[in-house]
Amino acid sequence: MAFRLKLVPDETHFNFFRWQWLTFGISAAAMVLSLVAVLVMGLNFGIDFKGGTTIRTESATKFDVGEYRNALDGMGLSDVSITEVFDPSFGANKHVAMIRIGTQDATGSVTPDELNKIEAALKVVDPQVAFTAVESVGPKVSGELIMTAVYAVGAATIAIMFYIWLRFEWQFALGAVVSIVHDVLLTIGIFAVLQLKFDLSTIAALLTTLGYSVNDTVVVFDRLRENLIKSKTEPLIDVMNRTVNETLSRTVMTAVTTALALGAMMIFGGDVIRGFVFAMLWGVFVGAYSTVYVAKNIVLWLGVKRDWSKPDPKEKVDEIPAAFRDGP
Repeated sequence: MAFRLKLVPDETHFNFFRWQWLTFGISAAAMVLSLVAVLVMGLNFGIDFKGGTTIRTESATKFDVGEYRNALDGMGLSDVSITEVFDPSFGANKHVAMIRIGTQDATGSVTPDELNKIEAALKVVDPQVAFTAVESVGPKVSGELIMTAVYAVGAATIAIMFYIWLRFEWQFALGAVVSIVHDVLLTIGIFAVLQLKFDLSTIAALLTTLGYSVNDTVVVFDRLRENLIKSKTEPLIDVMNRTVNETLSRTVMTAVTTALALGAMMIFGGDVIRGFVFAMLWGVFVGAYSTVYVAKNIVLWLGVKRDWSKPDPKEKVDEIPAAFRDGP
């Protein structure tokens, strides 16, 4: 007999609505706290959104960030930030630092002459230092990238809402949009709290997370519609609870298998894609939670059409000519 891994039993009877007000309250509080964290602490924008120059250095010897900073003092550079990059894949002879320099002029980047002076100053304290990558973004371009990112997330949300509205009912669309907003705010909030670099790769992770979350939500909604057609008299809360239990195995298995792949990328993928992978990994678990505890609560409170096999009685009345509606 073949072995089958079961993270969830074939039949479950969990009452997901037992603490519906508590779970939704926790979600609402998390959304508010995430918004407060973004407004108070701010996001650690990368070079894509902030403008300026980022220099990635490598050295075979251990270096001191303070010595790097002292070496660059007095060169007239604005908003210099130096951080050491740690990665399990780095060997004992690989030490990496990221140097960020704010916008210098209209172009936003340091000149080749300034770049040579920076390298010469660092070689005084670390003769083995080498520049492996240099990226520059102007202030105008960075501002355009911020607006493009906002438009991309907004357009994706509207398109998803419109699709679910056409596929199901407006109540389902509203529930899906609330869960999407929940996922986006919590992801941005954790980046603000941990001060992780927020750049274009993070936006790509956000858009991917939206697709993952909506896919999970649509699976639950589709099963819910089937169960509503089969059980026209059963209370809505019981039908929804049974629906979530029926799709729970699929939800958990999808989240776990996706998390395993992302976990491998987090450990072995290097620091370059770590922000992207972290946003994806966080979004997988937040998306699974919002599907079960956010989207379905909205649909339950709004109510849905119970029978899709025939039109509403109101629609039938509208089809009757006005002269024949009122009988003798």
